[in-house]
Amino acid sequence: MAKTATTDPATPEPDRVDGAPHPRETLRLFGQQVAEAAFLEAFTSGRMHHGWLITGPRGVGKATLAWRIARFLLARPPDAGGMFGAPPPPADLEIAPDHPVARRVLALSDPGLKLIRRSINDQGRMRQVIAVEDVRALNDFFGMSATEGGRRVVIVDAADEMNPNAANALLKLLEEPPSGAVLLLIAHQPSRLLPTIRSRCRELRLGALGATDMAAALAQALGEGEAGADGTALAELSGGSVGEAIRILAEDGLALYVQLMALMAGLPAMDRPRLRALSDSVAGRGNEARFDLLVRLVDMAMARVARAGASGRPLPEAAKGEAALIARLAPDAAAARGWAELAADLGARARQGRAVNLDPAALVLDMFLRMENAARTLAR
Repeated sequence: MAKTATTDPATPEPDRVDGAPHPRETLRLFGQQVAEAAFLEAFTSGRMHHGWLITGPRGVGKATLAWRIARFLLARPPDAGGMFGAPPPPADLEIAPDHPVARRVLALSDPGLKLIRRSINDQGRMRQVIAVEDVRALNDFFGMSATEGGRRVVIVDAADEMNPNAANALLKLLEEPPSGAVLLLIAHQPSRLLPTIRSRCRELRLGALGATDMAAALAQALGEGEAGADGTALAELSGGSVGEAIRILAEDGLALYVQLMALMAGLPAMDRPRLRALSDSVAGRGNEARFDLLVRLVDMAMARVARAGASGRPLPEAAKGEAALIARLAPDAAAARGWAELAADLGARARQGRAVNLDPAALVLDMFLRMENAARTLAR
């Protein structure tokens, strides 16, 4: 019997977003019909590749797609034809949640499935990389007698977290794949992978979610009542990432962005008491996540000003009055370039300062004072 992973709640899962279901628990995938159709076309045409590289920004459904593919493949043995002929080609990747394969995959107990992810080291701490021993465990997995029609599915989440030895061990499997093997590699930054790994995989690229798909995905992840937020605002501020949108909601980020816009509305002269209150709200023990979120939202705000100014086209508003503010701050391409340069520097300075334990309130004040100086010059 295969040794399989467990769902022990005491064991941290590095591939789970806090506050959200694990991707193996997420049955529907929104906004990625093109990628799903590409895989399904390869399957139904008999041109199935043994290695698939699933890429795209964080939080847009890469892992959810990998688990959907895994359930689909394990529920459809390669020799499904038999004396009664082959079944009609599937129209989608849906597998009923009460299907035996779906239940086993949910419990990480299906003998045809292997999950490779960062593991716990000998000191009981989560590794920062996928180690070579994690990948070498596939030798035992593939060495067992074939079941479920001989198909074996491996999910690597995330492949760009492998250390060099682990990457080389995986490359050997891609070069000489075992019979019936399908390897699903999730990569947030595929450029970090070995070129030889990328060349031996077919890529499925996922894109950012729009407002409608974002609202549907959040309703699935959080429930209809919990996800009652502005899908447009979350799609804009999260960059179309459901994972980032969940983090924004968890830290009340929509309200924080409204505060940010209200403060920026006074540029080039901000309301000093309001600025001091905002900086104090992210200082102190226990506010690290709020500080990080504010820095990300400032990054996003600056990038939105630069992008709208450069294109000359208004963006969907993430807060009331944002479009008019952006038009005033970046009236032309020259101003847009200046805001883009500032955006590249502000967040980096704040994160570097936080890494060396500088006062977070002072770092926030520095960010906004530099925005004031930029506004005096760029918005003339």
